[in-house]
Amino acid sequence: MPEDEKTPARQIITDYAQAHFRYFRTIDGTVYAQKNGHPVARPIRSQGTTGSHRQELMVGLFKDGIGVFNGTALKEALDLIEALALTEGVQPTHIRVAPGFDGATWLDLGRDDGQCVRIHPTGWDILTPNPKEVCWRRTQLTGELPLPAKDTEGKGIDLLLRLCNFANAETECLALAWLIGCLEPSVPVPAPFLTGPQGAGKSTGGRMLVRIIEGMSGDLRRAPKDEENMITAVAAGWVTALDNLSHLPPDLSDLMCCIVTGAESIKRALFTDGDVVRSRYRRPMLLTGIDVGVIRPDLAERLLPLRLVRPRVRRTEAELWTEYAEILPVVLGSLLDLTVKVRAAEADTPTDLRMADFAHLCAQLDAATGFGALKAYRASLDDLNDDVIEGDLLAQTVLQHAATLDPGTEVRMTSSEWLHCLTSLYSGEDCRPLPKGWPTTGKVLSDRLKRLQPTLAARGVLIDWGRTSAARYIEMTRPPLPPPHQQEEAF
Repeated sequence: MPEDEKTPARQIITDYAQAHFRYFRTIDGTVYAQKNGHPVARPIRSQGTTGSHRQELMVGLFKDGIGVFNGTALKEALDLIEALALTEGVQPTHIRVAPGFDGATWLDLGRDDGQCVRIHPTGWDILTPNPKEVCWRRTQLTGELPLPAKDTEGKGIDLLLRLCNFANAETECLALAWLIGCLEPSVPVPAPFLTGPQGAGKSTGGRMLVRIIEGMSGDLRRAPKDEENMITAVAAGWVTALDNLSHLPPDLSDLMCCIVTGAESIKRALFTDGDVVRSRYRRPMLLTGIDVGVIRPDLAERLLPLRLVRPRVRRTEAELWTEYAEILPVVLGSLLDLTVKVRAAEADTPTDLRMADFAHLCAQLDAATGFGALKAYRASLDDLNDDVIEGDLLAQTVLQHAATLDPGTEVRMTSSEWLHCLTSLYSGEDCRPLPKGWPTTGKVLSDRLKRLQPTLAARGVLIDWGRTSAARYIEMTRPPLPPPHQQEEAF
């Protein structure tokens, strides 16, 4: 055949690719390739050492007897495919959990055959999803889950709780509520903080909870040293689990708040000056540690303390994880059964808690099972408020001043006047030195009070800001006590 009549290699590759793969783009402009009939999508520009689209395209061309092509032909073909895909519709990709049609939710089992779990209002099934309904993105952190067992009659929940060292039934039901929340892509859930004495099995318990969602390869990790590495790790998996925390610096605390409730990170694209890369993330988190020191108020509202106790009988790691791997299909099946039951339950949404979605989930869990999850959640938040106050001398001083006010009293002063008042109260007649971090200006005091506002409100002290024609002011109020019959109902 004359040279001018031969089909160019790039055309052969392009025709093969379009016949065997579906190409689409995400909202940020990244183009993905999805093999026909398979739910997993891979970015076509991925240069990963294993599993990249370039590699699967080369393997397909070779195994189907079409030929082996050089890098130039592959690059030209992929450039054309990418340009064509940018004119197609937009579809999101998901890691581990995804929303589906008709109110369903999908759980990626991480299997090569593409089988997944579809959780729907009347039950759950093991299916291969329609690629147009769900597109999975997998990374090295996406472990394989076993096929969940059917008709477990809740035995898996009992088997799981028997292996964990939770301190009481309230802690157990909060752990179950968190696991159910991890299967709902649209519900932000607070981060469990597994705490307890040395030797209570905090790391082991954390791994057990994580591996129900992430598979046996899921594990805990140390907190990254900077925000960029943290965001990279968060974006590559579903559950982010940090082990053995002993200190929460302000930057890490703020970043955890963003991860739990959702945020977006933007950075410059490589080798460009004008293009940017957007990273949106909202992930379940899990933390372990004996004591992390002072907890900032905004993070406290996003934490879920789970206390563990030391076991009476010790077991070897090999024995423990062998048993866990055997019961994991039953545990996962029971969790899915419970999830369906909880989602079908009707309950009012508490309107006084910041994590209202999780509070509603706790109320549904109570309606479906008779547990006391919502009451336990409120008690855990109350304990965290105590921790915040115990670690903040300014909060203690404000409460000390508020205790001198009669119920229903309102006090207005400028921020500088409040600073002088609270500083004098703390120093006392002995003029004891001010602690490190004590506000030095009225502006700093005002900012600190804004952070403490929810914590103080939970203790019956309301802080508000306003302005008169002369100056701005900060108002402190002790609300009047409710009538006696309402106080009795509260208890």
